[in-house]
Amino acid sequence: MSPARREPIFKIPGVVVGLFAVLALIQIVQNLLSPGADDRMLALFAFVPGRLTFAFDPAGVIAKLQASPDALRGAGLFLLGGGGAKPWTALTYAFVHAGWVHLLSNSVWLAAFGAPVARRIGPWRFLALFCAASIAGALAQWLAQPYALEPVVGASAGISGLMAAATRFVFQPGAPLGAPSAGEDAPRAIARPLSLLETLSEGRALAFILMWFLINFAFGLLAQPLGITSGAIAWQAHIGGFLFGLVLFGVFDRPGGENAAEEAEARIDSSSAAPRDPS
Repeated sequence: MSPARREPIFKIPGVVVGLFAVLALIQIVQNLLSPGADDRMLALFAFVPGRLTFAFDPAGVIAKLQASPDALRGAGLFLLGGGGAKPWTALTYAFVHAGWVHLLSNSVWLAAFGAPVARRIGPWRFLALFCAASIAGALAQWLAQPYALEPVVGASAGISGLMAAATRFVFQPGAPLGAPSAGEDAPRAIARPLSLLETLSEGRALAFILMWFLINFAFGLLAQPLGITSGAIAWQAHIGGFLFGLVLFGVFDRPGGENAAEEAEARIDSSSAAPRDPS
């Protein structure tokens, strides 16, 4: 049996390219809108934690508004709208960005970490994981700041979930960032993802996770005070998406992992190549 093939790290599957295309198309539409229409789009699709809280604690949200300066109070009232929770925004916020710089920076990470995840689990499971991690990020942001009325946008939480999911298998032998594998058992070397405990025990995976948290905390807490970004970074949402992908990747992984498609192709090739009975 031939050794498992190592896929190029930056070979980008169609579903990842398609997701970027959707995000870029939405950004183009945003740029074509008038400022007022863009604000209405933001109010309709961005995630606002306090809007969700208002559904069961309106008094607390009103108190938050009353304590805000006039400008923030006006913006908060606009985003609060009629007071509806708008539950769909826990997902739709991931498809809206605060400009091309925001979108392109997210796209770099989407290409780097989304590609190996999409190759392993296929397009539909990939999209399901991205959407579920995005929702987990919105809920984490809500738990951290339940009365905040600043809109949260961007695919960072979903991409964080993909980054965490990748740590469950990319460091194994034969995987994109793992050591080469060879021998009879090589095709099955990365069929099973590392368990959560194994992931946290693998030196490179643990170093990556710790570095991710360090960078996320530092950038989230210091980017705005240092003038790197004009708005606050929703770092709590990033953590929610990351933890979701790290803990629950196995739910989305397909049986056989990255080698399932290759093994199926091999069976088809072998059956077609087999000599036919002339009788």
